[in-house]
Amino acid sequence: MEEQAKLQHIPVKMYRAEARLMVAAPMPGMEAGDIVVEVTPDGRLILHGELRAALKNVKELLMDEWSIGTYHRELTLPETVDGERANVTYGNGVLVVVLPTSEQFHPARLTLDTLGSGHGEHVGNSGFPPS
Repeated sequence: MEEQAKLQHIPVKMYRAEARLMVAAPMPGMEAGDIVVEVTPDGRLILHGELRAALKNVKELLMDEWSIGTYHRELTLPETVDGERANVTYGNGVLVVVLPTSEQFHPARLTLDTLGSGHGEHVGNSGFPPS
């Protein structure tokens, strides 16, 4: 059980589209309230998921070949973005961050509103509704 406390590297896919950057990252086992996305003033994107209740009501773990949380990843963004207007969605174990490009960095610390079990979003009015 103590191994789950270790930080897990999150693989990502980063896309560039018209006037925005998109980052997708698998973070299975999280709830919306477990996830924080941060855009820093120095141009980094931080994805963090802190698992709050692992393996509830499990009496005897017989095999453990994969684990969930704690997830952490820091990326240097290739363009300046407006973190305050970002859209963030989480569903089916995948976090998607849509960052509108900007002339200067606008830092932000974003949390998600819960939409249901295992689903959440943060809408920053970037002009592109969450998918």
